[in-house]
Amino acid sequence: MPTSSASTTDSARSATGGVQSLERAFDLLERMADAGGEVGLSELSASSGLPLPTIHRLMRTLVACGYVRQQPNRRYALGPRLIRLGESASRLLGTWARPHLARLVEETGETANMALLDGDEIVYVAQVPSKHSMRMFTEVGRRVLPHSTGVGKALLADFPADEVRALLGRTGMPAATDKTITTPDGFIAALEDVRRQGYAIDDNEQEIGVRCLAVSVPDSPTAAAISISGPAGRVTEAATERMVPLLQQVAAELSEALLTSNGTSNGANGGPAV
Repeated sequence: MPTSSASTTDSARSATGGVQSLERAFDLLERMADAGGEVGLSELSASSGLPLPTIHRLMRTLVACGYVRQQPNRRYALGPRLIRLGESASRLLGTWARPHLARLVEETGETANMALLDGDEIVYVAQVPSKHSMRMFTEVGRRVLPHSTGVGKALLADFPADEVRALLGRTGMPAATDKTITTPDGFIAALEDVRRQGYAIDDNEQEIGVRCLAVSVPDSPTAAAISISGPAGRVTEAATERMVPLLQQVAAELSEALLTSNGTSNGANGGPAV
């Protein structure tokens, strides 16, 4: 983000043609989110390159609007009004994903899902069901723990191992079936397999008789993954070789669609669970 100078003001237009103060305010919100949701002004100044007076002025406005709140320790935290925006955006994300999920169902015959990492949990935001009479169904909005799901593995594969262990320590690793991974070391090893293979597998780990293949959506505005799930008798090893390249292709196309809708393409800033 551009730094302020004597010849510019926060109401100046930015190099992208937008309003500089808005770009700076959103940049600060994203930096706060990246830092875990709570930061001090000096941290924001160091990471953004903006002067403290500019940051203080922007944060004062965000606090007045309810998008940031000042803590008793004088640090700043993301505010509750962002929750409504995030929930609405998540619903739209599912809407944008549905045509891509429908293509997966059409070409594989199996149920397709999209899920996000929300805090320490996986939340399903979209699904297109298989046309088979025997099919997998997960209610949109359902929340599950990541360690027993294909989408959970896909979403956590690129996280540092210490962050994954911390998450597992908070959630625990209850067994959904006798195939569920229930140790941090076992899960870290499974994530290494995901990185090596380029996709994640839930092999009877959430429910016996169900297999799931999942990949993350690259460069998604928020951590997202898509999956194909079905009876183990149909989602076989042979079927996996055919389905995974399609799943990866659709994830790349969905990523491009999300980035386009986010304005980055034209230079703006911008049943069982499986």
